[in-house]
Amino acid sequence: MESITKNRQSLDTLRAMIDRAYGLDQVPEDGDRVHELGHGWFNVAYRIRLRDGTGVVLKIAPPPHIEVMTYERGAMEIELASLRLIAERTGVPVPHVDYADRSHELCDADWFFMPYIDADNFGIVKDSLSAADRDSYNEALGAANRELNSIRGAAFGPITGPGDPTWRGCFTRMIGDVLADGQRRSVDIGYDYDLIRDLIAGNQDCLDEVTEPRFVEWDLWDSNVMIRDGKIVAIIDHERAFYGDPLMEAGFTAVDLPAFGDPAAFLRGYGHAGLTAGDRQRRRLYTLYLVLIMIIETVYRGHTDTVQYDWARERLHEVMALFGRESR
Repeated sequence: MESITKNRQSLDTLRAMIDRAYGLDQVPEDGDRVHELGHGWFNVAYRIRLRDGTGVVLKIAPPPHIEVMTYERGAMEIELASLRLIAERTGVPVPHVDYADRSHELCDADWFFMPYIDADNFGIVKDSLSAADRDSYNEALGAANRELNSIRGAAFGPITGPGDPTWRGCFTRMIGDVLADGQRRSVDIGYDYDLIRDLIAGNQDCLDEVTEPRFVEWDLWDSNVMIRDGKIVAIIDHERAFYGDPLMEAGFTAVDLPAFGDPAAFLRGYGHAGLTAGDRQRRRLYTLYLVLIMIIETVYRGHTDTVQYDWARERLHEVMALFGRESR
């Protein structure tokens, strides 16, 4: 995917990074061993074959002069912290970090290396799978997601802190930041921004039902799941994790909007018993948050077409209808 946040580097710089991480004797002699992975939306990622044949992946954070959305600031630091947490406290498979560099000596942003995962991307191959196989993987994803949510935090908010003592305070700040991001870049979301703020204010009491901060992956879509031989072998891309309400996870989104797929297999795997009235109200707020981001980020990413923008605008109409609101 194309985005102005992708911080591409010259082959000479990439070789210097490989040297620092693995040593000069592992720097490949030719550029044919370096290939950009194209399906990411935010960071640039390169697949690299070292001189001894080992496959690795290099991820580089966006350049500092590119404005990102508020919640995306410091995203690579969050990913590195999340990878450590998941590896230490769960059995969910995640890539090992071979080397991380935040010095900005070789390039203008954070970067890290991890092993290349020799597996299929579930999001890319799912349409070629049988319905039974898709369900099996989605059930496994639900179970893995529940295990991730078992990690407890000291406060609500970013993995790296600072935290908030209440989920209401944390989430209203999060969605408020998204709205401020949209207004700062004059993004037309199809509704008056103050109407959205009034809607949130009138529906936030349900947030007080959440009293324990849990690890929330949030960006755990099927395109961040690597599969092989009937099993999930790795979960990738953890830069949007935070401590909050597990009901905010991506797998629950289709409970609100059918356009996000059928959640049945995920819910079975997760073992969710069913949503209360308060759960459903919170879930609508979380879908509102997601769809607002999907609209507003198209401007921050510099999209050259309106495919995602148009699709997300339609989803916002559907979310607003759940709240009993009409478009302007």
